[in-house]
This record gives sequence, C-alpha cells and structure tokens, in this order.
Amino acid sequence: MPRVKRGFKLRRRRKRVLKLAKGYRGPRSKLFRIAKESVERALNFAYRDRRTKKRDFRRLWITRISAAASINEINYSQLISGLKKANVSIDRKILSDMAINDPGSFSNLVKIARDNLGGPQTASNA
Repeated sequence: MPRVKRGFKLRRRRKRVLKLAKGYRGPRSKLFRIAKESVERALNFAYRDRRTKKRDFRRLWITRISAAASINEINYSQLISGLKKANVSIDRKILSDMAINDPGSFSNLVKIARDNLGGPQTASNA
C-alpha cells in the first residue's frame, strides 16, 4: 500500500485544535495530543451545559416567583393555576422580573390569579 503523508490536511486539523485551545495553561495550549483531549472535553461540557443552563434559569425564576408570591400570601402553584384560568399568558422569566423590579404590577397579577381560583382563596379565609 502506498504511503500517505497528509501534509496540508494534518496541519489544518492540528491548527484548528490548537486555535480552540488558545488561552489554556501550559502544554494544553501548545502540545497537540494534550490540547486535543482538553478541547474535546471542553466541547462536551459546552454542549451539556447549554442544555443545563435552561433548566437552571427556570429553577431560579420559579424560586423568585415563589418568594414574591409568598409575600403576597399565595403559593406558587395557586398563582400559576390562577393565571392560567384567567388566560394570562406570561412566562416565568417575565414574572420573575416583575416580582423583582415591579412589585406593584406583580401584586395586581396575584389579585387576578386569586379572583380566578375556585374554592378557598387564602389560608386565612379557610
């Protein structure tokens, strides 16, 4: 079988990996074999964490909404249920932002949610 030297293709592949490893410390940015492992690992983490970030932010928004809802004497699940029954389509990111930056309008939304809940509205009314 004839010998394959791979000049340009190999050089291009190595340059691509070393370019991705720029800024890494020590041999991780200079030596191809070590850089390749580091870059591959970093790309795997990046892929995984792009999905994890969405979950983490949703949990943060829900925690913030829950805290603001408890200040307004309603729990999170009742608030969301009441808003759905009132056909208020507002996502958790915006609700969270309102809870922090505009507590007055958040209180109005809590009132709307309470009005659309069936049965006992708060623990003090039960």
